[in-house]
Amino acid sequence: MSERMSEVVHDTLDPTVRLSYGADEILVRTTTPYQDVVLLDNERFGRVLLLDGATQLTTADEFIYHEMLAHVPIFSHGDVRDVLIIGGGDCGLAEEVLKHKDIRRVVQVELDPCVVDLSRRYLDEINAGVFADERFQLNIHDGATFIDGMAERFDLVLVDSTDPVGDACKLFSAQFYKNVRRCLRMRGILVVQAGVPFLQPEDFSSAMRNLASVFRYPSCYLLASPSYVGGHLALGWASDSISPAAVSLDVIKARHAKANLKLRYYTPEVDRAAFALPGYINDLFTEAIERR
Repeated sequence: MSERMSEVVHDTLDPTVRLSYGADEILVRTTTPYQDVVLLDNERFGRVLLLDGATQLTTADEFIYHEMLAHVPIFSHGDVRDVLIIGGGDCGLAEEVLKHKDIRRVVQVELDPCVVDLSRRYLDEINAGVFADERFQLNIHDGATFIDGMAERFDLVLVDSTDPVGDACKLFSAQFYKNVRRCLRMRGILVVQAGVPFLQPEDFSSAMRNLASVFRYPSCYLLASPSYVGGHLALGWASDSISPAAVSLDVIKARHAKANLKLRYYTPEVDRAAFALPGYINDLFTEAIERR
């Protein structure tokens, strides 16, 4: 442990489990109208952003979450042009999406301007290119309200939200998913952050059930990130046209090769394998969609 460590900061996602970061320096500690925000430096994880006590990203491993949230649906679709991101105020997800040269436009809707401001100042190693890209459009707004009145259509909607607490609860509701469905083009895909099934089985099941009540093809896939304690993190998939099971590995490989991206976690093989669910997660998923 670094001799510079001046404080220990705890991730409090689950009241019965605690992940602690030795903070070499606390860069930001503030309370906004929406949430408590802490940004710190840690010897192992780099810069760590916590919102309401839950780890949102670390600069050491953010690529895992952001690559899987962005590239899995983009390569499965094959012709994504317009993308809507709800949440994701650190802008690391937008950076991954904009790596695809065929993307025409990324519209991002973030509730808390403080998160964007501090991310732009302190997390520029993961998002600097976003703010210089003319394809990127940022809106400071409530995501659920914004999409409720939206007339535009998108090929892909990505919900990079906090967990379903407070204002974020709306982003996991069936009504929100219905509003997203209305904003998707015919072959559109929705992917959402769906929590850690081992620690958050109720939240995961509720999200899957609500997705299944709205879309023809509900699914989910997994990633393993060191800073998301509790096992696999789940990403919920929903579409009325594209089932992930119908997209072959050969098709994903061809699209991946054409894009010619340098990625650190994502590969076509990991993409396809991510939809293979461990038994306990598959049981939660199956029960949830049968109760839609």
